[in-house]
Amino acid sequence: MVYRPLRYEQMMKAAEGLDVRARRMFDGMAIYSGEKMFAYLIGEDIGLKLSPKDRRKALLLSGAELLRANPDAEPMKEYVRMPQDVLDNYDDFIAWVQKSADYARNAIH
Repeated sequence: MVYRPLRYEQMMKAAEGLDVRARRMFDGMAIYSGEKMFAYLIGEDIGLKLSPKDRRKALLLSGAELLRANPDAEPMKEYVRMPQDVLDNYDDFIAWVQKSADYARNAIH
């Protein structure tokens, strides 16, 4: 499975000004801010790495779930597959992308 170019364009537009770069990873595309990965694109899905607090909030959204790199894979525990409602609302999506990039850059793992 590969990522959709439309999702890549959406992510890069939402992440303008965040010093982002993209790199193929496994069957999708990893998005980095500086040296820290904060998003993963696979198929139609965009998964965002979120703090525990933001992850809990995101998982309450209808259609959100932990991201899987493929249907048989274990969930990526810190990455939430953003629901269609968020992907379709540019302002909401930008807000989630900002939270994700901030968490990835500032978190000590």
